[in-house]
Amino acid sequence: MTSNPSSRHHSIDYIEIPVQDMESSKEFYSKAFGWSFVDYGPGYAGIQVHGKEVGGLSASADVRAGGLLVILYSDQLEASKELVIGAGGSISTDIFSFPGGRRFHFLDPSGNELAVWEEC
Repeated sequence: MTSNPSSRHHSIDYIEIPVQDMESSKEFYSKAFGWSFVDYGPGYAGIQVHGKEVGGLSASADVRAGGLLVILYSDQLEASKELVIGAGGSISTDIFSFPGGRRFHFLDPSGNELAVWEEC
């Protein structure tokens, strides 16, 4: 092991979100967060944010609740909540405060739970 690890060492580099319906999931994440996608075939789409691939949507018949919680950052939490609802998501935990910030949780069209937070 090198004594000077890279700045990416132990950082989150990529996430994969299992989805039951690729097209509706791409539409949801595009509308809610402005993500774009690169299709790598019918079962996988790379998530593009600010010109960088940060994850992927992976077609899966088995989407389970209770997996890892992916938390997205927002500069305007209420506006993000409205975008999620407008894109077809459902709020599973409404906005709540915690030391240093506020957040809400939502379910995407495939039933994956994610959260969005802002710093206070």
